[in-house]
Amino acid sequence: MYNNITMNKLSLEHKVRVIKSLVEGNSIRATCRITGTAKGTVTRLLRDVGRACAEYQDKHLRNLSCQRVECDEIWSFCYSKAKNVPKDKQGQFGYGDVWTFVAIDADTKLVLSWLVGLRELAYACAFAKDIKERLSNRVQLTTDGHRMYYEAVRNAFGNDIDYAMIVKYYGNEQDEYGRYSPPKCTQAKAKLVNGSPDMTRVSTSYIERQNLTMRMSMRRFTRLTNAFSKKIENLEYAVALHFMYYNFARPHISLANPCHRTPAMAAGISNHVWTVEEIIKLLI
Repeated sequence: MYNNITMNKLSLEHKVRVIKSLVEGNSIRATCRITGTAKGTVTRLLRDVGRACAEYQDKHLRNLSCQRVECDEIWSFCYSKAKNVPKDKQGQFGYGDVWTFVAIDADTKLVLSWLVGLRELAYACAFAKDIKERLSNRVQLTTDGHRMYYEAVRNAFGNDIDYAMIVKYYGNEQDEYGRYSPPKCTQAKAKLVNGSPDMTRVSTSYIERQNLTMRMSMRRFTRLTNAFSKKIENLEYAVALHFMYYNFARPHISLANPCHRTPAMAAGISNHVWTVEEIIKLLI
């Protein structure tokens, strides 16, 4: 009976249980055990709902009046770690290291753009161009000091942006847990790149906190586990579902005014807190 449950026979209530399990950080197999659903059924539901979430957000996250945007990229891997990728698959996208670029509105906490790709200039340029197309006004942008952002932001925005970087310096010393801990940041400097950004508000704190949210809310982003993505498409669907839930259905405590609000409500693109049922009904 467990293995015979198929997606087209799932009730809406059952689909809600599956999606809720996924967006709260459970793996595919854990979701199967929790909800009594076959692995293939969970994967197909993730694929279909994730695709619908990507299409909806691509259409509606437009003409945004953000004032301050922060960007960063977060590492994961697909199929296997880069060192273990078979020779016949080396150099192919979707095998080994994968980076997800993310842009967040520092005021509304809305994630307005993301891109699953490689930590290379071509992907950074596509990411910056997508951000530009979603904005209705000039913004203040902050990134880290990675050199690819210089060219990407210049290509996308020209001089029509107030842009600064946070350049961080790290020490060489490692403690006894150094294998699993990042190097200690010894200094961080704000660097003016273009325009007239308010240097007192140059920061990547919100986007770095979003990195933690992603690792806590998507099992395939958790380090030191075997819950990584086996297919790049499933990683992209999981990311789209995560941001749909984060933007539209998960109230953010700092946005209460006085009632609970989601980032989409704070940004004026939604008038209520979405339910998981509503997200699933995007399939209709």
